[in-house]
Amino acid sequence: MRLKNILIVVKDIERSKQFYHDLFGLEMVLDNDGNMILTEGLVLQDEKIWKRFLEKEIIPENNSCELYFEERNIEAFVQKLEKLYPSIRYVNRLMTHSWGQKVIRFYDLDGNLIEVGTPM
Repeated sequence: MRLKNILIVVKDIERSKQFYHDLFGLEMVLDNDGNMILTEGLVLQDEKIWKRFLEKEIIPENNSCELYFEERNIEAFVQKLEKLYPSIRYVNRLMTHSWGQKVIRFYDLDGNLIEVGTPM
């Protein structure tokens, strides 16, 4: 058995597709009417479909998991983030951990937590 994909819930798939393309270069692999697979195994699912499956409310910014990306030139990434999405909500701006890794954490447009760090 192997982990195939990570699915996140979004309100507007097209807007989220653009967000993940703009910042991380992810491309659409498959668009299946409310379920969109992007490169690197990220799946965007329309919030209405998820609510129908779960029969529960969606809790944005629940801080129980995060998407983690690595970027060598993290300063350039931060500049791109600030330019393209100036109103993004940060958990922490660019910081350096005691072990030397630089990281930034923020929420995507739907409250999914993202961390971008330099490779270890």
